[in-house]
Amino acid sequence: MEKEKLTKDRSFNPNRPYHRTEIDQAFTQRKALMHQEALNRGKAYDGRELALYQDCYTGKTLRGGDRYDYEHILSAEAVFDHYKATHTNEQIAVIVNHPDNVGTTLRTINQYKGKYDLVSRILGDPAKMAEFDIDAALTKRNLQKAQQAVFGNK
Repeated sequence: MEKEKLTKDRSFNPNRPYHRTEIDQAFTQRKALMHQEALNRGKAYDGRELALYQDCYTGKTLRGGDRYDYEHILSAEAVFDHYKATHTNEQIAVIVNHPDNVGTTLRTINQYKGKYDLVSRILGDPAKMAEFDIDAALTKRNLQKAQQAVFGNK
């Protein structure tokens, strides 16, 4: 009975549907922090008040005004599905938005990848790798960092 009560109180329902409210709130906070850091880098780089990022898949420089998006390297839905039986929505939101799982990339790449797995959608497709000018080594390093941050030593 006590274990059942704990499960209900902490919302560890393995059958609950994907829910983004808390993830989006944490994502908004993460993006604001990243933007402030990028503004500081831009100012240090050339004295201009323009954000300065490195694309997490191509390695190219992105500046404020470029068409870039903030990106979950491991999809929010996949992480939610992995943890929904053991974590609350709030706890999952923190995990999904770990700094090593959020990067910036060109909008075209982000829109193509969507919620899908990075390996099957891009890394496993030589034509898309070429089309988007993906730096395979950089992308794999960033994917490994995200996996470590999100899943630990699986």
